[in-house]
Amino acid sequence: MTEARITHIGGPTTLIEAAGWRLLTDPTFDPPGRRYSFGWGTSSRKTAGPALKAAELPRLDAVLLTHDHHADNLDTAGRALLPTADTVLTTPPGAGRLGGNARGLAAWTTWRLESPGRPAVEVTATPARHGPPLSHPLVGDVTGFALRWEGQRHGALWITGDTVLYAGVREVPRRIDVGTVLLHLGGVRFPLSGPVRYTMTAAPALELCGLLRPHTVLPVHYEGWSHFQEGREAVEAELGHAPAGLRTRFRWLTPGTPLGVEV
Repeated sequence: MTEARITHIGGPTTLIEAAGWRLLTDPTFDPPGRRYSFGWGTSSRKTAGPALKAAELPRLDAVLLTHDHHADNLDTAGRALLPTADTVLTTPPGAGRLGGNARGLAAWTTWRLESPGRPAVEVTATPARHGPPLSHPLVGDVTGFALRWEGQRHGALWITGDTVLYAGVREVPRRIDVGTVLLHLGGVRFPLSGPVRYTMTAAPALELCGLLRPHTVLPVHYEGWSHFQEGREAVEAELGHAPAGLRTRFRWLTPGTPLGVEV
């Protein structure tokens, strides 16, 4: 059995330890209380701090950064952490802004993490759209990541990134056998843009899981910020109407507590 150890640190930030690799997603380590601008008159206040401090992390092989321009995915302390990782994988525009050890991946391109004595990890960038059609000038580029390495039993580990459900995301289960999904939720909404959503709510998330048929679903990025409109209760309520086979695949991460996941 191949197992990954996943520690939810807060928001979208997770530490993935698998096959001898240590990978961190979307570093957010600032304390709570500050309000951050997201541009075009939108903003959000951080309401919960990280379960672990950046200084408590092990040495990182790579950071998987879905996007660099929103503070709920990369805040000030998280940005300071990036140079300590061997590699930062992100969007091509994000890599251009960050420089240094950042490498940009366009959708469906792959980067291989390689090191002697460990199986190579293939990191494939997957499509993401952080809002409704035509929202790109407001929200910018976002990516997901599918991780594959030798010995996986159930399929790739997929980080969806901040996205709504649209044709690009529906393409993932057609191209990739996904065993574990780190599912970004929250139903982000801002007063300025009314009912428009910028991340998945529970209903489309369950539709996506029905297409994926993953072994394990790990919801993240639905709490800790004032712009989230759907928390765990809403997801669990929607799950109550889902097939039992899907409900049992959901596992809720406790911040700061590592969870062993069969991959």
